[in-house]
Amino acid sequence: MRGGQNGNWQINAIIVANVAYYLLSLLVGAHRDFSGSPLSFLSPDQRSLMLLGATGSVPVLRLGRYWTLISASYLHGGLLHIFFNMMALRQIGPWVSSEFGPNRMFIIYTLGGVSGYLVSCLAGVSVTIGASASVCGLIGALFFFGKSRGGSYGAAVSREVSGWLISLFLFGFVMPGINNWGHGGGIVGGVVLAKLLGYQERGAETTGHRLVALLCLLATVGVIVFGGFLAYVVLSN
Repeated sequence: MRGGQNGNWQINAIIVANVAYYLLSLLVGAHRDFSGSPLSFLSPDQRSLMLLGATGSVPVLRLGRYWTLISASYLHGGLLHIFFNMMALRQIGPWVSSEFGPNRMFIIYTLGGVSGYLVSCLAGVSVTIGASASVCGLIGALFFFGKSRGGSYGAAVSREVSGWLISLFLFGFVMPGINNWGHGGGIVGGVVLAKLLGYQERGAETTGHRLVALLCLLATVGVIVFGGFLAYVVLSN
């Protein structure tokens, strides 16, 4: 995977994939709820989310749908849900891509999400969706970068990322329905992946990084196509 300037095309591609899968979930089984919370506006129903790959202890541990650890990062429960996640990705993603390279950024995004959702499954979260676990993986990578690099720039990165972490903690504490286990698991996964993969100042991306990023891409496309196919088969019968 070779990106343009700062790998921004990868960020745009991830956003397009999230929006497309969100629209598909609306087509499979959407409803408009103008009388409820604004968060429920343009929300896909539970059946469509389960068909397309919502994850959690029920889909993974009870039903054996391990592929949902990837697909859930591309599903969202409503318009505001996807809007805020994509805004966060648009802010953080290019920064991670600049410091780590586009291939390592995509690896961290993908496997950070898997890490977050695996932790939330083991913690007993029954059903969960959203790109926030993957975005938290990117935040964790930046936190590691700031601490590892040091100096005035590293300290500035650490301060800003620490502010994000505090905000995430407070938001998760006061808002109901937030998957704090997924956020925490994503952050820890991002830290571990950043340590294992390294960043640009310690070495340019290698063929190995590009290969792992390609495998992440193939896995992501595969589970999204499979989820769409599964929904089509179930709804056409």
